[in-house]
Amino acid sequence: MAHVERLTVYPVKALDGMDCESVSIRPGGTLAHDREFAMFDDGGDVVNGKRTDRVHDVDADYDPDTGTLSVTTDGDSAVFDLRDERARSEAAEWLGAFFDVTLTVERDETLGYVDRREMGPSVISTATLETVASWFDAVTVDGLRRRLRANVEVGGVPAFWEDRFVGADAPAFRAGGVRFEGVTPCGRCVVPQRDPDTGEETPGFRERFVERRRETFPEWADRDAFDHCYTLMLIARVPEADRGAELAVGDPVDVVPAAET
Repeated sequence: MAHVERLTVYPVKALDGMDCESVSIRPGGTLAHDREFAMFDDGGDVVNGKRTDRVHDVDADYDPDTGTLSVTTDGDSAVFDLRDERARSEAAEWLGAFFDVTLTVERDETLGYVDRREMGPSVISTATLETVASWFDAVTVDGLRRRLRANVEVGGVPAFWEDRFVGADAPAFRAGGVRFEGVTPCGRCVVPQRDPDTGEETPGFRERFVERRRETFPEWADRDAFDHCYTLMLIARVPEADRGAELAVGDPVDVVPAAET
């Protein structure tokens, strides 16, 4: 039976994720606490994994009840209350010294600092993770999960199940009481090519990925909706009527027609 297998949010953009048993949908259509905080340099550009592989050297843990971020880098560690403006400035100074960048830590509770500001949660199936991990000798399912950083993982469905939700006349799906409408396949950047623990690039990752993705592209997907084969994961949208609803691990998942409201 199709169901929500895992829910993961990334409280500080670019840093470690946090698994949740349940999570609410924010007014902006994203998951609560996802990319709630982000690091920006003094030019207003985000500091993330696309910009520096040093993000892999930071171990981070966030407590949503207290707003406390615990970080460890190279044997140094610190704890900050990110809901407190002064403590957030201290966190910015500490992280800035590590990244060798003058930065600020900003907060957005309504939408979060997701890459695609007009869209919502990212979705992938457990079977997709298992299949793609099998393409590489040194990549585990959990390691691939950390490389791809999806929000919603769906179990009990075949590999590349999420590809069916984009393109002409694509259906939507419901997870519990929340409707998800596919917007676009997720074109990947350099981050999935790196080991999430060491930051070292997996040799030939992109080339192997594209080759196998092309060979295994599912018959139920609309190829015209994919610009290239270096894509994996669905970027979805939650309609306004379902924002504020709760999503939980174990919720049943059902495919619904695109026109259904």
